[in-house]
Amino acid sequence: MYFVLWLSPLSLEFKEMPEALETKIVQLLSERKQTLAVAESCTGGYISHRVTNVPGASAVFTSGLVTYSNQAKEKFLGVSARTLEGHGAVSEAVAREMAEGARRVSGTDYAIAVTGIAGPGGGTTEKPVGTVFIAVASAKERACCGSLIRASVWPSRKPPHAKPLSNCWICC
Repeated sequence: MYFVLWLSPLSLEFKEMPEALETKIVQLLSERKQTLAVAESCTGGYISHRVTNVPGASAVFTSGLVTYSNQAKEKFLGVSARTLEGHGAVSEAVAREMAEGARRVSGTDYAIAVTGIAGPGGGTTEKPVGTVFIAVASAKERACCGSLIRASVWPSRKPPHAKPLSNCWICC
């Protein structure tokens, strides 16, 4: 069982779902005849893997970019060196630029980006292992971004660790 939240601009409503989130995203985008690209850092292509395992994904999924290094984020997604230096690779600002860059270079309707600290090392007091930023960009809206610490499935209420950023809650 998966719990989904309202995530603008994809407009997935918060509710209990019997299917996986990637199945719902492929179904929704297929119905709308829209496309998706993914930019990943800490997940190393796993989100793209999950989406492409959904039957019918080829109708909506165009590309997945694994941009693990800062140089790759700059080169392939156009993430600003100033943003990386000022906020760090694991930040809301970088997740937003990754999503917007992925959508721009792929020409898709939507892009999802994720950056975080997977561990086991690399965490700090401010950004412990398990800190993740997820952003979604569309042509109509700037990237919506949320953060979470220790991603998990949670009961049908806002988890205490989720943080509101730009009018959306992210937890998975």
